Amino acid sequence: MIPPNPTVLVVTGPGLVADLRLLTEVADREFAALGVSGTVTPAPDLAGFRAALGFPGALVALPGPDPEARSLAAEHPGAVWLDVARSAAPLPAPVDGTVATHLHGRGIWGLTWAIRHAVHRSRWPARRVAYGEHPDQWAEVRPPRETAGRAPAAVLLHGGFWRSIWGADLMDALCVDLAGRGFAAWNLEYRRPDLHGWTATTEDVARGIALVAEEATGPVVVIGHSAGGQLALHAAADDPRVTLAVSLAGVLDLVEGDLRQMSSGAVAAALGGSAAEVPEVYRRSGPLERLPLGVPQLIVQGGGDDLDLVDFGRRYARAAQAAGDEVTYLEMSGDHFDVIDPASPIWRATAGVIADRSC
Repeated sequence: MIPPNPTVLVVTGPGLVADLRLLTEVADREFAALGVSGTVTPAPDLAGFRAALGFPGALVALPGPDPEARSLAAEHPGAVWLDVARSAAPLPAPVDGTVATHLHGRGIWGLTWAIRHAVHRSRWPARRVAYGEHPDQWAEVRPPRETAGRAPAAVLLHGGFWRSIWGADLMDALCVDLAGRGFAAWNLEYRRPDLHGWTATTEDVARGIALVAEEATGPVVVIGHSAGGQLALHAAADDPRVTLAVSLAGVLDLVEGDLRQMSSGAVAAALGGSAAEVPEVYRRSGPLERLPLGVPQLIVQGGGDDLDLVDFGRRYARAAQAAGDEVTYLEMSGDHFDVIDPASPIWRATAGVIADRSC
């Protein structure tokens, strides 16, 4: 049974620097897309903001710069807290040991992701499991809604060009969709290299997948989007327990990604230098450089995506097949985010292949 749709409140704190009309337009589009009702309410002062945080439905709070408004995050971990600008420090932690969600640095577009996260976790709550002591070493688990016997496990790795402003919330919708298809869906967070270095990122992904593999009762599929596609294939090559590695619009040629300065030099920034400066890191990390990986792979690419990613996907699939790997290449119409949209034809086709390969 599908839970009833939540009502969403977006509340803005005093002093927030953003156009209220634009926020409302963005929110209304997202409410309609998700099939929920919602409103955007500006709080005129701290008292009004505090009162709004008592809303019983799905709540998104934009505290703005006021320190007192921001301190309320410790008292209201049930809200999704959003800063449109990048925040150098996390909001105050809840006093009861629960975990608050803080999204930041994505601009006005971040409101769409905040609303999605609030709705998805209200509809299908997840259980958080730590695999280390750092605040970013965790996975959110959604068990299969219906299953008979051994359930396959899906580990999802988000993208965002390995930058810390992007997080596991990007994969919420796919986790919900996969749980509905009989998978135990594990949405894995990890330390990003812009704050913690490349080794921390790859070690976290390996450690998280190992935890899932230990607990899984069925096959283990690793699914990564964009930069997460690179992480998924890299990790699968090192863990024989992974039965299928899936790249959704993955950055699969790190050397060319560096040479083409993708996303303003994101590859070199993540790996700690250019391909000329740290060639061994690229050889260890690049899916193309490591062929054959020795694990079945599904390479998915939207034809309307960044042309460099289309190029990477096509060339990688040919090279992997030539190297002897078992590879399925799926290219359909769609952009960079259609591949993680459960309503899109390209994801439905992808999910069908994953399900067939995980029986």
